[in-house]
Amino acid sequence: MKQLLKKIIQLKKIKLIKSFLINQKIKSNNFKLLIRVYGKTKISLSKSSKINVHNGFLDFNASFRNTEPFPGMLEMMPNSSLTINGSFQIHSGAHLIIMNNAKLILGSGYINRNCKIRCLSEISIGHDVPISENVSIWDSDMHEVIKKDNMMTMPIKIGNHVWIGTNAIILKGVTIGDNAIVAAGSIVNKNIPKNCLVAGNPAKIIKENIGWK
Repeated sequence: MKQLLKKIIQLKKIKLIKSFLINQKIKSNNFKLLIRVYGKTKISLSKSSKINVHNGFLDFNASFRNTEPFPGMLEMMPNSSLTINGSFQIHSGAHLIIMNNAKLILGSGYINRNCKIRCLSEISIGHDVPISENVSIWDSDMHEVIKKDNMMTMPIKIGNHVWIGTNAIILKGVTIGDNAIVAAGSIVNKNIPKNCLVAGNPAKIIKENIGWK
C-alpha cells in the first residue's frame, strides 16, 4: 500500500510539470525523457516561467537509494527560465529557486545530495560537470552592501568538464574555466582559469595545467 501511495504522489508531480510543459507547446512522445521528479518534492511554477528542453532530460531530486528521505524543492518565479541542454541529474535534498526574470542553464552532469542553488540573475553550468554533496551556488549577496561600485547580483558561469568538491560554495560573478577542479570546502569568489586546481577560503590556485578524469 505504501509503495502504491508513493507512486500515485509521484504521478501527480509528473502530471503537474507535464501540463506546464504542454501549455508552453513543448512536445515529446515520451514525457519521462524530459523531466523526472523523485521523492518528497515540492514544486512551485509561476505561469510566466518557462522550461526549455533542447536535448536530453533532467532528473530532479533523484536518489541513489530508495530509503533516502531528503525532500527537494523546485521553485520558479515570474518570468524565470530553466533551460536543459543535455542529460543532468540533481540528487536528493535539492533546494532550487529561480527568482523573477532569472535564468538557470544546465548542460550535462550531476549535482550530488543537498545542493542549494539561488539564481537571481543567471547561472550557467556546462557539459560533463560533476558537483559533489552540500554544494551551494548563489549568484547574489541577497542583501545590498552599501559600498561604492558594489554589485549585489552577478552571473555565474561554470565551464565544461569542471569538477566541484564537497561543501564548496560558488559565489556571484564567478567564471570557472573548462577542466578546472574546485577542492572540497573551497569558497570561490573570483574567476578560475581553465585547467587549474583551486582550494581554500577564499579559493586560490594550487596547481596549473592539470587534467582529470
